Amino acid sequence: MKKDAVARLTPMGVMVLALLREGDMHPYEMVRLMRARHDDRLLTITNGTLYHTVSRLHRSGLIDELGIDREGNRPERTTYALTEAGRDAVVTWVRRELPRIDRPADFRIALAEAHNLEHLDVIELLRLRRVALLDDHARHRDGLQKAREKAVPEQVLVEIERQEALLEAELRWLDSLLDRLEAETLPWGPTAFQNSDRYRAQRKAAQQ
Repeated sequence: MKKDAVARLTPMGVMVLALLREGDMHPYEMVRLMRARHDDRLLTITNGTLYHTVSRLHRSGLIDELGIDREGNRPERTTYALTEAGRDAVVTWVRRELPRIDRPADFRIALAEAHNLEHLDVIELLRLRRVALLDDHARHRDGLQKAREKAVPEQVLVEIERQEALLEAELRWLDSLLDRLEAETLPWGPTAFQNSDRYRAQRKAAQQ
């Protein structure tokens, strides 16, 4: 797999590749699944953006065309499958973004797709993230304390105060998640949900 293919991946591209890890599908099904799963919380989903993303992934060799469905009066639908390079690209991208704290929007996508990684890999990467969060939290906490000691007006410190509080909250959440992962009380991996009634119903509805 070419490194530049992963470097050029957008969050939408990652989510398309992750969908195709679940099975072959056409773009219309991808859009319907994303909306059914409320992925529009994470990024803007439009038909145009998704079809453009699919075309770019195909040109990059990360997905392959399987065939065109011309059933009934419906528009032609091209079904795509993930290539081995595409499968590797999802894992590489998520592994790169999961420990980073400087790209919060990409982290949300990485966290949403972290189930594509092995259980122990996720623990290792989140531990690295925790170290970075601890350092950043300490920097904000200490900076806030020093600013107050210098009688810096509170009105110019509210953003720092907010960020320090958010970092503290994320650390509490992350510790809770790591506890569940390490105790293996949280079902993990692609097979943990594919046989659920909700999953089957979503796939069936999206294929219509």
